[in-house]
Amino acid sequence: MRPRAAAALAVLALAATAAPATPAAGAGTASGGARPYLYLEGPPGTVLEDTLTLTNAGHRPLTLPLRATAPWVTFAANPVTVPPRTRAEVPFSVTVPADAPLGDHTGALLAGKAVTVPVRVRVGGPRLAALTVEDVRVTAGAVRYALVNRGNTVLAPRLAVRAEGLFGEVLRRAERPLALRLRPGRRAELSEPWPDGQRPLLDRVTVRLSATAGGGARAEAATTRTFGAGGAAAGTGALLAAAVIRGLVRRRGRAARGADG
Repeated sequence: MRPRAAAALAVLALAATAAPATPAAGAGTASGGARPYLYLEGPPGTVLEDTLTLTNAGHRPLTLPLRATAPWVTFAANPVTVPPRTRAEVPFSVTVPADAPLGDHTGALLAGKAVTVPVRVRVGGPRLAALTVEDVRVTAGAVRYALVNRGNTVLAPRLAVRAEGLFGEVLRRAERPLALRLRPGRRAELSEPWPDGQRPLLDRVTVRLSATAGGGARAEAATTRTFGAGGAAAGTGALLAAAVIRGLVRRRGRAARGADG
């Protein structure tokens, strides 16, 4: 700090009712007093409040810009001018979003260039793990769907896929983890491509998706699509013929087994 600036600046991160520590004369320091950092706690959707106390031990006024690396912080005033030999109390609030993940969120409050006060915000409350599978669509190239986190914890989803056609199973993928971390309230648009050479061409396919995540989250969804050339009517007629052929093959197989018996 230049000589013509204040002789000393002590910044105390204290609640409004706490007594500030005495700054060291002739030195610029930052101290949390009795607390090594600011700590605030509350459930999602609440507003938490505290006060940043700036003490100017010098002989000239100091104007300090404030900023925060801690989440969701809003200062009541910014910048702040601290008169000489006195202090300024700056209220600030932490607005916790309704979809904020539970747990600790850390950062700091900064006054000027040399003062840093650590902050920890703990978002508490009962944990709810909830997941939905939505908007399932079957195209010629892939199965498209969306995963939505309906709870208040971060989810690492797992997915299993199964597709059944008129002639049996078309696709089966065992449950596996997805390269995805889904925050509360977030939606992810995803797709499952058909394997090479296994894309349905003339079939009526029902696709079922099963998603799970930690905390007991589980969701399922299904949809059906008819694949056929020559338009919907022609495709439906071809599928009906295929179903009849399938039935005849099954009956002949049963008859042959009966004759053998």
